[in-house]
Amino acid sequence: MSKKEKKKKDNRTYIGGQAVLEGVMMRGKTAYATAVRDPEGNIQVESRRLNPSKHMRRIAKIPLLRGVVNLVSSLVTGSRILMRSAEVYGDEGEPGKFEKWCEKKLHINLMSVITTLATVLGVLLALGLFIVLPIVFANLLAGTGVPWLAKYTICYNLFQGLCRLIIFVLYIVAVTAMKDIRRVFMYHGAEHKTISCFERGLPMTPENAKTCSRIHDRCGTTFLFLVVFISIVVYCFVNWLFAGVYFGIGNSVLEFIVQLLVKLCFLPLIAGISYEVLKLLAKSQSKWLLPIKAPGFALQKLTTREPDEAQLEVAIAAFKRVYEMDADPSLPETDFVVSKSVHKYTEELAALFEEKGIDRSDAEWLVSLQTGIARSELSASDAVLVPGKVRALDALAAQRLAGKPLWYILGSANFCGYEIKTDARALIPRPETEMLASLAANTCEEGDKVLDLCTGSGCIAVAVSKMAAGKNISVTAADISADALALARENAKENGADIRFIESDLFANVKGKFNVIVCNPPYVKRGDLASLQREVREHEPMLALDGGEDGLDFYRRIAKDAPRRLAAGGTLLLECGQGQAQEIVRLLAKFEYTMVLRDLQGVERYIRAVL
Repeated sequence: MSKKEKKKKDNRTYIGGQAVLEGVMMRGKTAYATAVRDPEGNIQVESRRLNPSKHMRRIAKIPLLRGVVNLVSSLVTGSRILMRSAEVYGDEGEPGKFEKWCEKKLHINLMSVITTLATVLGVLLALGLFIVLPIVFANLLAGTGVPWLAKYTICYNLFQGLCRLIIFVLYIVAVTAMKDIRRVFMYHGAEHKTISCFERGLPMTPENAKTCSRIHDRCGTTFLFLVVFISIVVYCFVNWLFAGVYFGIGNSVLEFIVQLLVKLCFLPLIAGISYEVLKLLAKSQSKWLLPIKAPGFALQKLTTREPDEAQLEVAIAAFKRVYEMDADPSLPETDFVVSKSVHKYTEELAALFEEKGIDRSDAEWLVSLQTGIARSELSASDAVLVPGKVRALDALAAQRLAGKPLWYILGSANFCGYEIKTDARALIPRPETEMLASLAANTCEEGDKVLDLCTGSGCIAVAVSKMAAGKNISVTAADISADALALARENAKENGADIRFIESDLFANVKGKFNVIVCNPPYVKRGDLASLQREVREHEPMLALDGGEDGLDFYRRIAKDAPRRLAAGGTLLLECGQGQAQEIVRLLAKFEYTMVLRDLQGVERYIRAVL
């Protein structure tokens, strides 16, 4: 044997496959992989391990029987993979009330049932076309009295077989007229060329695969032709064997039914024989077998089309993945990222968040802000998220599930209508603080000087500066944290707010007097820090949360020093924690009068004190 022949023999592979919607499935000994090019042009690969039972492994070694099992398995798996590949292109639709009821009450996945029914209907259609119809045609002609076509003669049986063969060829020709099927046939060609490329020992590239043949010994088209051809031989013998039984029935309808049932009984035998013949033919490259292979090869010219390089890339991706999984049992399975409707994705994410103890509103905000669809419109949106967008949202959702606060993940939060950059340098602006900023802006008068203590992200300073811009005010913002001040400067610049910044521990470095001082200081009791929500405790700065043993340390210092920095008649505006307002009022005894205001939830949240 020459080196060239030896190399060719060594590269013979057991991997086979099938074309799917915009992709190819390749199946090996221990796994299968489906590669699909998604709407964004990316190749996605989904792989699964094959876990046959001990009985199935035994059956796979029994001649004839293994062909039947393999055929049934291919039909079921093929249908499921076709449906799965379609999901990459678009959501299968929102589950209806009946579908939800079936899943909840009967524990039945309606889509799985529909897939099974589609497979069954496909089989019934095939039986109708290739068994029932030929019998009908043969009986019609036999009924005309043509001597050579008398029932159950050799000519009658051969005529049925000829009808079956003609219907098979016409069916293939008919489906090639469909545009979508032609693309599937191109991927079928890509599958064959990829396998041939490997068997020729060439590097697995689209350029090399393009030079290979799209005709292959183990093609399903050849198998189907063998089924049709072998059925002619088998059914000729069967009809001859059962002719006496048929004639003895005496009722044409019942006779037809019995003939049909007999043929159905012998179908497994035909499939088993065809499978064994295909395996034998595939093992040999002898020219003496070419006449037997030729009809199947000719039909493959119809069921395969010349693929482009992009389609070959997809087929190669599937082949490589299943080849690697067969070689390495430790390689994990992979999943498609499929297109989903905005509504379905939001509901799935919200359910996952709630299961992990995260408010569903986080899921809604995440989807809303990343898609530009108003949160209130998510449930009615029929927009489709393409795989790339689903993948991006999944990555953000994973961060949230890991405990990172939503607004740190998104990088910004809306505060009083202004976009405020958010990260771990400062607290995330809270909705209740918006009311404090509004109180400060409304308190300002023409030419006032405003001081924002503990500015953090600068959200209050930015909002007051913008909302009271017509009053010609000046705004100063102070914070002890240089990092927080850097973030506040970024927010002032992004929002076009003219603000002066000072690094200062409350009033330590502040000079001059102000008409309005506003502050949202740290007010969490030190003993309560450990019980804060995980995302707050692990991600937001403790410096901006720790208010001392009773949470009032900063209020004591402000009450002491604020009067020296307020102009006559100036106003101090503070935010506080639940249950702290009355105690803070007692600390502000030096002020002319104080007023406690409630937030939208009715909590005593704000203190206004006038000097």
